[in-house]
Amino acid sequence: MATGKEDLLQALVDAYLMEKGTREFYSQAARKSDAPAARSAFEELSAWEERHMEFIQYLYQAIMEDHDVKSFEDFKRRSSSPFAEGGIPVKDLEAKLEMVSIANDLEAITMALGIEGKAYSLYWRLSKTDSDSNARVVFKSMMEQEITHISYLKDMMTRISETA
Repeated sequence: MATGKEDLLQALVDAYLMEKGTREFYSQAARKSDAPAARSAFEELSAWEERHMEFIQYLYQAIMEDHDVKSFEDFKRRSSSPFAEGGIPVKDLEAKLEMVSIANDLEAITMALGIEGKAYSLYWRLSKTDSDSNARVVFKSMMEQEITHISYLKDMMTRISETA
């Protein structure tokens, strides 16, 4: 998990693994959701996390001057993702998912907002404190992407509340 002491390459790997863990969680949440809007939101968030992973992969390979996609695909397949965005252990999210029936759209959106809010907070902190200035730039970019997720979820929550 990212600590603020990473060099740029380690920061990219850590961010990639957190995005992967979050994508896997959102995919699982979409499959378990009984509410159409919640399922759609989780599917959309999962797709966004996949695009974040691709962005991070692109940066990593550009910096390393390693354009061997096959070796990165092997890393992607073999790497575990114990943490989601915000440093939340994926096992904790999965346990919460087991305890909660995601039959209510607002409940699901609230859960996603919590994840995205913690991700924003972590990336904000790292963008201010990481010892590598290049890593700080990457974390700032990730933080800005989380703002987009939070706005999307807040808009969805407003729409659902207005129709309820």
